[in-house]
Amino acid sequence: MSSDQNRFPNCRFFHYDYLRGHERMECRLLRKSGYAALWNLKLCETCPVPRILQESTCRHLVLEAEVVRKWGLFPRVKVFAVCSASLQTLDNPLRCPHCEAEEPA
Repeated sequence: MSSDQNRFPNCRFFHYDYLRGHERMECRLLRKSGYAALWNLKLCETCPVPRILQESTCRHLVLEAEVVRKWGLFPRVKVFAVCSASLQTLDNPLRCPHCEAEEPA
């Protein structure tokens, strides 16, 4: 493992492969959503997904993502979140009313 591994994002959707002198990096969430061609490592700096995965109250979280341009200039990752237990779209992916209501008092 090289010392520059620290520059890589801590995200379960980030994939890094080094084989026979060739590096390959990708975001598997964007690949699944059809945006793999627009991905680059710089997008990870502003991506909300790692925070959502760590802080969300939803135990049944399903994410989709797309690359959009903020003010027509800056590409950003935009996330669409759903609770698969209630099939409810989450306006705020950090909070799930269904999963929060299920938690014991």
